[in-house]
Amino acid sequence: MAQQQNNLMQRAKNAVNQLTNAQGNANQQEQQAAQNAIQAAKNQASAEEQQQLQQLEQQLQQKNQLQ
Repeated sequence: MAQQQNNLMQRAKNAVNQLTNAQGNANQQEQQAAQNAIQAAKNQASAEEQQQLQQLEQQLQQKNQLQ
């Protein structure tokens, strides 16, 4: 279970990083995939991980606002 959560956290981080580092506009599908990864990780996250995921969501929202 812990390994699965680590994988979910890593997927969420990777998705947000990919969007944040992308040149130009990310498409809606990529944005939705990142949001889905965050939500999947949140379902099993500890309190500390929840906080990290909240920060990832904020990064994603900021990226979306810049477009």
